[in-house]
Amino acid sequence: MSLKKRYLKSKPVGKITFRLPQDVASADDRVALVGDFNDWNPGATPMKRLQSGEFTVTLDLETGREYAFRYLIGDENWTNDVDADRHEPSGFPDAENSVVVV
Repeated sequence: MSLKKRYLKSKPVGKITFRLPQDVASADDRVALVGDFNDWNPGATPMKRLQSGEFTVTLDLETGREYAFRYLIGDENWTNDVDADRHEPSGFPDAENSVVVV
């Protein structure tokens, strides 16, 4: 898992690339990025599977903000990003959200 951040000089936006490695999700899985930036809608931000087997998606997110997120593998397996900037309680028992600071 990893986060890659690139900032635009022309506007207050960060291009954030989210990656989920092949060993976390199998090749036949669907993976979605779900979080504050898409109102926690599992259908809003599907991730693309690369030839390497990794899943990836890049979002333009407003700078100066923090966004909670998680990965949804298939229809019910949630996982966090160990490389997130931090983690916080999700409001559900025994669950945390990953947080990216942009």
